Amino acid sequence: MTNQIVINGRDDPKPHFVLVPLMAQGHTIPMIDMARLLAGRGVHVSVITTPVNAARIKTVIERVKASQLSIEFVPLPFPCSAVGLPEGCENIDTLPSKDHLHSFLDACALLREPLILHLKEQKLHPSCIISDVCHTWTGDVAQEFRIPRFAFNGFGGFSLLCRHIILTNELDKKTSDEMEVIVMPGFPHHLELLKAQMPGSFGGRGMEKFAEELKADQQRFDGMLVNTFDDLEALYIESFQKAIGKKVWTIGPMSLYNKDVADMAARGNLASIDENHCLRWLDSMKPNSVIYVSFGSLASPIPPQLVEIGLGLEASNHPFIWVIRAGDKSPEVEKWLSEGFEERVRSRGLIIRGWAPQVMILSHPAIGGFMTHCGWNSTLEGVTAGVPMVTWPHFAEQFVNEKLLVEVLKIGVAVGVKKMTRWGVESSEVLVKKDDVQKAVSTLMDEGEDGVERRKRAREMGKKARKAMEEGGSSYENMTLLIKQVQTDMLQLA
Repeated sequence: MTNQIVINGRDDPKPHFVLVPLMAQGHTIPMIDMARLLAGRGVHVSVITTPVNAARIKTVIERVKASQLSIEFVPLPFPCSAVGLPEGCENIDTLPSKDHLHSFLDACALLREPLILHLKEQKLHPSCIISDVCHTWTGDVAQEFRIPRFAFNGFGGFSLLCRHIILTNELDKKTSDEMEVIVMPGFPHHLELLKAQMPGSFGGRGMEKFAEELKADQQRFDGMLVNTFDDLEALYIESFQKAIGKKVWTIGPMSLYNKDVADMAARGNLASIDENHCLRWLDSMKPNSVIYVSFGSLASPIPPQLVEIGLGLEASNHPFIWVIRAGDKSPEVEKWLSEGFEERVRSRGLIIRGWAPQVMILSHPAIGGFMTHCGWNSTLEGVTAGVPMVTWPHFAEQFVNEKLLVEVLKIGVAVGVKKMTRWGVESSEVLVKKDDVQKAVSTLMDEGEDGVERRKRAREMGKKARKAMEEGGSSYENMTLLIKQVQTDMLQLA
């Protein structure tokens, strides 16, 4: 491939974008989609990773090589021992507890010098850095090379604005009553949350200092990229842009890059199920009949809660695909599954243990609903697939995303959870009972007027999502403008 790209009708130096994702599945997956989108537009991309994470996405790396896209995956050694982490602890989902998050972020910051050395050795000078918002240290790397740095935030515009209002107004400190209703001042429309549902600062030891670093870093980066699209969130993106005084680029839904079934199946970790077996099972089901149940890569419900989910799905009488992440409780869960549950639902239930090819599943015509934890990637993937959702938020900004789905877009049915579970802190409490699951699924899959209207709204939003990523669409054009801006900066520095 040549080192030239044609924009504005002339040959310009080929831009070299350096992408630095946070090593957590929900942060890495969209940035790999971003890398492919950029490379498809003639940009050379370096994706910074680590040996363990590179091994996890081996299939993705192989498919990128086969496609001849100009993407280089750079596995920098991860300094676990330097910060007291066990060897191989290179992803947030491998941390022994959330109290190690600060050490993990310290280890990420130690990649600064190795990254500078690597980039100095490259023939193609870096043109810009796009790093996860948590990687404040990449500001120093950008300064070293006198190039712009853009922050990538894994949240959507609705929750970014909400979180900004909470932190700016210190709303989390206004009351100690977890069940008190808090109204968001300055939000574009009425929005209220229980205190127990508000996304606050990061939990865990030593994270107060990091929260201050994040706040200060907002002055340093040159703009923010968000995986969303204007038809979905323009109102909130505009307000957030004004609030932070920085350009915010909407460039999603980036998962739509993956049009090929094999690309969809390869996203993220190695899948825990054969994609062809999964597709054959889906092909055997009627259109819009299956509910897909998954709570992301970090939420890990306790065995008694998993039992309630299973019994609720069984009682709903709808076909389902259920992704179970039981971690060290797997033997206990397996025992319950094998003691009759799997046999009873064999004709209409598919259970996936571990990682599932979610985009591939959601895009299948048999899927009629999605029970989700409301993490932004999953929320957006559900919107993009045009399917209505049962919302079961767990932590972080997920209760805010539930508000968007249920109250604003009206394509969601809440399962009824009122308070957060704490990431990394195991709760002994069963928050959702079998009857709650059955009721939410039955409401979502209902063939009555409400159900039909909900599905219609979901399908329309899915069409708008696809249009945003097509040539001439808002997200497509934003990526063009971003590349042009970086090229203009390159020419000024040349």
